[in-house]
Formats: sequence, C-alpha cells, structure tokens
Amino acid sequence: MRIINAISLLVSSALAASAAIPCLHIGKEIHGHIIRTGLDSDAVVWSALSDMYGKCGSIEEARHIFDKTVDRDVVSWTAMIGRYFEEKRSEEGFALFMNLIRSGIRPNEFTFAGVLNACADHAAEGLGKQVHGYMTRIGFDPFSFAASALVHMYSKCGNIETAKMVLKGMPYPDLVSWTSLISGCAQHGQPEEALQFFELLLKSGSQPDQITFVGVLFACTHAGLVDKGLEYFYSIKEKHGLTYTANHYACIIDLLARSGRFKEAEDIIDEMPIKPDKFLWASLLSGCRIHGNLELATQAAEALFEIEPENPATYITLANIYATAGMWDEVAKIRKTMDDRGVVKKPGLSWIEIKREVHVFLVGDTSHPNSKEIYEFLGELSKRMKEEGYVPDTNFVLHDVEEEQKEQNLFYHSEKLAVAFGIITTPPGTPIKVFKNLRTCVDCHTAIKFISKIMKRKIIVRDSNRFHCFEDGSCSCRDYW
Repeated sequence: MRIINAISLLVSSALAASAAIPCLHIGKEIHGHIIRTGLDSDAVVWSALSDMYGKCGSIEEARHIFDKTVDRDVVSWTAMIGRYFEEKRSEEGFALFMNLIRSGIRPNEFTFAGVLNACADHAAEGLGKQVHGYMTRIGFDPFSFAASALVHMYSKCGNIETAKMVLKGMPYPDLVSWTSLISGCAQHGQPEEALQFFELLLKSGSQPDQITFVGVLFACTHAGLVDKGLEYFYSIKEKHGLTYTANHYACIIDLLARSGRFKEAEDIIDEMPIKPDKFLWASLLSGCRIHGNLELATQAAEALFEIEPENPATYITLANIYATAGMWDEVAKIRKTMDDRGVVKKPGLSWIEIKREVHVFLVGDTSHPNSKEIYEFLGELSKRMKEEGYVPDTNFVLHDVEEEQKEQNLFYHSEKLAVAFGIITTPPGTPIKVFKNLRTCVDCHTAIKFISKIMKRKIIVRDSNRFHCFEDGSCSCRDYW
C-alpha cells in the first residue's frame, strides 16, 4: 500500500509538471520521503521517480535515477530515450538507444518509432538504416506503427525508393504511412507518383485527413498542376467533409502565386474565414519574387513585418526583388531597417556525411582542413562549367558591386563547397547527398545541374523546402520550386 501511495504521489507530481505547474520541489520532497521510509528498493518506484523528474524538466536527475535502477524494463529505457529527444539532445538519445541494444533487452515498437522519428528529424539516414536492419533481424511486426515510422524516416531522409519498398511490404498501410510517402514523393520531385499514391490510398478504403491533403497540394504546387490542385483543394470540404486549415490555404496560395495567378490568390485570401498566417504571406511573397510583382510583394512583406518583424527571410526576399529590378535605393533602405531593428541574416549552412563523419560548411568557409583542395577544384570546375554554357545568375546578389565580385561571392556558397568536398573525397560515380538549412539559391541550383552533368554524379540537395535530385544536367524539381 505504501508503494502504491508513493507511486500515486509521483504520478500526480509528473502530471502537474506536464500541465506547466512548477512542482519539482514537491517531487524532490516525495523523493526524500521515499528514501527515508525505505521504499527506494522497489523498481517500480524508481521508474516513477525517473518519470517525475523527466516531466518536471530535470533530465539530469531523471538520468541519475534511471542509471541507479536495477531492474530496468523496456518501458523505462524507452521513456528515458524519448526524454532526450524531447529536450533536443539527440546525440544522448541515440547513444542511450545503443546502450539498450547492448543490454540485451529487446526494444518495442514505441522505442523503434521514437528513434526512427528522431532520425527523420535529424536526417540521420545512416543510423535509421542500422535501426531498420536490427528490426529486420529480430522480426518486427509489419502491422505496427514502427513500420510507419520507417516509411516516414526514409521519406524525410530522401530515400524515397526504400520508403516505397517498406510501404509495399506492409499488409495494411495506415494513414500515417500513406501520408508520409505522398509528402515524400512530392518533396522528392515525383508529384505524379505522389498523386498516384493518394489515389491508391482512396482505393484502399482509408480516409485522408487534413495532413494528407497538405502533401497532395504540395505535390501539385511543385509540379505546377494549378487546375488539379484547385480541384483537390475544393474537394477537401465538398467531397471529404473536412475543414480547411491554415496550411491548406498557404499551399493553394503558393500554387497560384508561383503560377502568376495573383488575382485568384487575392480572391481566396479575401474569402478566407481565418486570418492569413505567416506561411501564407511568405508563399505569396515567394511567388511575387518569381514574377517580379512589386506591388503585391510589398503588401505581403508588410503583413509579415507585423507578424514576425525579427525574421530576416522577409527582408532578404524583398531586397532580392528590389535588387532584380535594379532598385538599389530600396535595397539600401531594407538594409538600414534591418540594422535599426537588429535583424541579422541567418547564415547559410550546408553539411555532408562522409564515412560517418559530418562535415559542415558556411559561405566562403576556409576553416575546413580540405579548404585549399576544395577551392582549387571549384576554380577548375568553374572554367569547365562556363565552357558548357553556365552563366552565373547574379540577379539576387544584394551588393551593388562589380559583376566579377558578384560571381566570386556566388561560387563560394555553402552547398557548392559541400558538393565539391563530396566529389573530391568519394570514388567516381558515387551519389552525393548534401543538406542545407536555408532554401538553395537560383545560381546554386543552376550550377549544381552543370556539375552533375560534368562530373557524371547524382547529387541530392535537401534544402529547407524540398529535395533536389540533380542528374545529367537536370533536377527532379523541373526548375519549379
């Protein structure tokens, strides 16, 4: 009875913590009471203690209790691993998962799902593959949501073919799996396949939800399928009886704006029953950048300045639009506004994994041990690219400087450095996969198409928006992103 009461108190404390009530001190008092009354020999009590500390935000104490627990079961392991991921301490979470494997205790589907979702969030495909291999060796249940997590992980990491294979091996794919694959195909430049999987979802008897339609609309957006996208958009409410979300509106505005159909976009915005959010205005601003719509771009930017004045992306995009139009006085005004408001441009960051080691590059980076070799290679490559017809796109270089300096600034962008490093450190013909924290620029996109053809390499670049698969001078996005 005493043990049950202690556990009840700890659970209550943990629940209070999850409701944002500051009660860590209460939990510590209970902990002290447990030690004084001799209840600290019970494994269940230790598990409840660890849970309480974790939910109260004291992860170090939770780990201390976890390490002292003698009879740790898979539930305790899974909870502790999950806490690290929740606290954005992924390396420690992955390390603890490996400790679990070595302990001989068999992970359950909750463990696998948590680790695979973390792999998806961090684009850690290498570790995800190891987890998949382990799951296969011990014989995981294809009906479990761990299988859905596998589809999600491979889709987010850009290995869309393996994601398809996993889904096809599932007897009855659930909605999460269908949705992950639809979104993955859309992001990977396979919009037709994304829509085919959506039709297969409907034929399977599953009912799409609001998240599914975000993937469907995304597929239409990046294939330029405006009329098809509008058809799906209106079917959300009329055919499937679902309510529109802010994401649906952002997607349809993105689709219309990218296609230059601004009047239709404005009509939908005017008729929206909900207030446009930052994603919708950003989508509209992006479309204005493509088509040089200065008037509407200013309107979208003003709305974004009110919602999130600290976001540098709005200032940079508007400055790019002015720079393209040669309006350098307006560019200078935006720079001054950024300075006055203390807004700092987020640095472009790209990384590539070679032999299980991650290499990170900034624009113009010279800190890497192979910098000299990288820059020499890019210099020679630049000559070959120009011979093949490459012309640097300096339209979006904000600085009003000489053309030669603009070209030099462009050629040392972080994704080009990462791609160059991948080429010089891997055997000929090896596919290269680079990740970037921001949207790739127009010039880098053009340049990498030339590089893929000259070097005969498949180059995948995952930017903040989607995957770009470059091969033999073409990109999977069809230059529509």
